[in-house]
Amino acid sequence: MPRPPRLAAVLAAATTLLALPLAGAAQAAQGPDQYVALGDSYAAGNGTSNYNLDYSCARSTDAYAPIIAAERPGTALSFLACGGAKTGDVLANQLGTLSSDTDYVTLSIGGNDVGFTSLILGCWNWLDTSGCLSTIDSTNARIAGELPAKLDQTYAAIRSRAPKAKVIIVGYPHLLGDTVGCSQADGITATEAPRLNALVDNLNATIAQRARANGFTFVNPVAAFDGHDVCSSSRYVWGKWAPLITDIYHPTKAGYRNGYAPLVRAVMG
Repeated sequence: MPRPPRLAAVLAAATTLLALPLAGAAQAAQGPDQYVALGDSYAAGNGTSNYNLDYSCARSTDAYAPIIAAERPGTALSFLACGGAKTGDVLANQLGTLSSDTDYVTLSIGGNDVGFTSLILGCWNWLDTSGCLSTIDSTNARIAGELPAKLDQTYAAIRSRAPKAKVIIVGYPHLLGDTVGCSQADGITATEAPRLNALVDNLNATIAQRARANGFTFVNPVAAFDGHDVCSSSRYVWGKWAPLITDIYHPTKAGYRNGYAPLVRAVMG
């Protein structure tokens, strides 16, 4: 015999109310999302002038990972990125908290492996354009010849330790815009600037190709930083002059918060 419509509605409502605490309990039991942030100075926080988490590694609460963890409900962060890191440093020192429970991993790595920092420092200081352009060529050769295997080894190690994680590989921004006529760009010529930006594009393309080949998501910050170069009035990157020497040629606080963090957060949800 069918239940009266009113009784059926009451029973359905009661069932729904009983299910809500059970769903809440299941979500609480699951715990927060486990987020592990790895990488080099562009992940650690160089450029913020605020190395309040670990001075030796230049880790800062103004880097994109802590910003995201603070703003994203139910996120527990393990922040292991360190200024100056290469792929070998990630493998040796930064994988310890990865596990089958890890939900998200971010990684910025590769620039130091090909000598990108030395290249930038050299080009900003050299008086001869030919020396800068020659080093750009040799750096591009290292990107092609050395970097893919190192990235594959690093990515494989991350996947083996965090098999369920969504891994987000974060690229590098352009430092230079259409003009180099400011003190932040002293030492860079109009000939060198587009070649340096093209090298960053090559570096990002290589990182992106290996990331996707390993089933990871690549995030390219170039567009987000466009118009906020070293000579911009609203710069996201430091040039030749910064509050601390470890800040030069790195993102500003605005670069981490307004450039990097929204891109990564869009992938994480």
